[in-house]
Amino acid sequence: MSLFSALRRLIGASPAALPGNALYAGVVAEARRQDWYLAGEVPDTMDGRFDMVALVLSLLLMRLEREDSASARQLAADVTDRFITDMDGNLRQDGVGDQVVGKHLGRMMAALGGRLGAYRDAGDDDAAFGAALAKNIWRGSPVDEPALAYLVAEARRLAARLATMPEAALASGAWPAR
Repeated sequence: MSLFSALRRLIGASPAALPGNALYAGVVAEARRQDWYLAGEVPDTMDGRFDMVALVLSLLLMRLEREDSASARQLAADVTDRFITDMDGNLRQDGVGDQVVGKHLGRMMAALGGRLGAYRDAGDDDAAFGAALAKNIWRGSPVDEPALAYLVAEARRLAARLATMPEAALASGAWPAR
């Protein structure tokens, strides 16, 4: 395929057709579920919404890691690219100037990487997972134990639903039903 035809395909493609967009839309929709913020008491703030996107994206990326295929690695890269594009757009919409957008994106990527590492390290240990969630979601504020228990249980249920999804279904943008 020539560079010209590749560009034409990219420019002519609808945003949903770009690699990873449909799956990233599922991540965002999942992260915006009201029960995370009500029963789970996630702060309904910019930081709280970022933390939920980071949690859901981390669960998805860990699911794709288990696939251990080139296509799963590419899908993970595509979804991560959509995350970066989304965060860039949000920063610019909030008035962050060109000169500092890169610095903010760098911090956001570091935050995502830290959360991914913490959630991965927790493995199947609910207490360790809960501690990582408390640190990342509430950032040192007191945590209501029933809210934390709800968040741990719901995140585990989401991870289990993602585990049942074939890679091809995820690649098509399908999101596991609740």
